[in-house]
Amino acid sequence: MIDSDGFRPNVGIVLSGTDGRLLWAKRVNQEAWQFPQGGIQRGESPREALFRELHEELGLLPEHVRILGMTTGWLRYRLPNRYLRRSRGRTCIGQKQKWFALRLIGAEAAVRFDATGKPEFDGWRWVDYWHPIEEVVEFKRDVYRRALNELAPLMGIEPREPVRRSAIAA
Repeated sequence: MIDSDGFRPNVGIVLSGTDGRLLWAKRVNQEAWQFPQGGIQRGESPREALFRELHEELGLLPEHVRILGMTTGWLRYRLPNRYLRRSRGRTCIGQKQKWFALRLIGAEAAVRFDATGKPEFDGWRWVDYWHPIEEVVEFKRDVYRRALNELAPLMGIEPREPVRRSAIAA
């Protein structure tokens, strides 16, 4: 599903452990690291997409996490030309995302990549809160910076910049 501006609706997942560090996932057969994220399907709410993606990508169920809140509005990024693709005649130029702040309340052992036949990740680690901004692929950095800055207060972290929007409880 691509909107009239060419952006695919998507959810991003910022999952923290009890110590405040964040789950950072490694894409299958790559040295590329990112937060779990995935598309919102037609007729699906962002919250429904969150739980579907959480299970598909990390094997986690709703009882394994607590939602702390989500970003307000849509955060957008454009794809570099080499990643542009057509879907039913419409070009997807990027993603528009709602980001969710979650706390893992289940055991770390619940994280697994075999919940689907085609895993997106093959590894993960805990990282300091601001680390992902430095390591994620360049074209996603601004969205990561804005999402982490907006979600920081929900996770007990001091924002690095004034928050223009206020994060809301989901």
